[in-house]
Amino acid sequence: MRSEVERHAGVVVDERPAVAGRHSEFSAALGTSAGRVFVKGITTDNPGVRGHRHELAVNARLPAIAPRLLWTVECGGWLLLGYEHVDGRHADLTPGSADLPLLVDALRELAGLPAGDAPDLAAQWARLAAWRRLRHATPADLHPWSRANLDNFVEWERRAIDAVAGDRLAHTDLHALNLLVGDRMRVVDWAWSRAAVPWLDAGFSLLRLIDAGHSPDAAERWAEDVETWHGASSDDRTAFAVAVLGIWEFLQRDQPLPHRERLTDAARRWVRWRLG
Repeated sequence: MRSEVERHAGVVVDERPAVAGRHSEFSAALGTSAGRVFVKGITTDNPGVRGHRHELAVNARLPAIAPRLLWTVECGGWLLLGYEHVDGRHADLTPGSADLPLLVDALRELAGLPAGDAPDLAAQWARLAAWRRLRHATPADLHPWSRANLDNFVEWERRAIDAVAGDRLAHTDLHALNLLVGDRMRVVDWAWSRAAVPWLDAGFSLLRLIDAGHSPDAAERWAEDVETWHGASSDDRTAFAVAVLGIWEFLQRDQPLPHRERLTDAARRWVRWRLG
């Protein structure tokens, strides 16, 4: 595998492992005789390889805001993706950050990308039906406010499935670790990109701002600078917020990770604000 990588990238002289990210089994910036390259990979028997193959397929139609895929290597039971190396730091999404206008610019650049054969987000949400599952088998530790509103949330979830259906490509995972800031903002890790409506990434970004310390009101005012967000009606926004809260409530229990409780709390604060 190493010889195959060096055939594409040049002789490897140093390796700097990535300090963030959890979906790749290998990720590092490699210094080579031909320059620096970012490589990430996964074993081909890992179910997560589907995300890497999707990222490979979608990269060719992404704008320059996404690092360019230079080569792929598949051998020895591994799939490795070699990307243009991008210098930068992870974005700061806290209130008052100078990176917030850069995120608006990034969302503008990403608007209107064709989805091609990307998986359909609305179909995935319909299969998951998180609030219906939570109503059917209500966890003992479900937040009391969510428990009291289960029937209402199931109805909003149905509306959300229709609201997010579209044929544009949405990244769906625009958190700070996937946003690199150097001379501009670059967007990495497209493994979860999906076919959806153009405003979807603005909605997900708004949630990340709330998680970073913005009030729901301030986060919505920030989103008004993103033109695609105007395509979401008030009901669309509420339905989206409720659906994401349900998904994160469900995943917090089904696939627990350290950050999920914090994100669920941010989504709950947005939903409570939207519902008054």
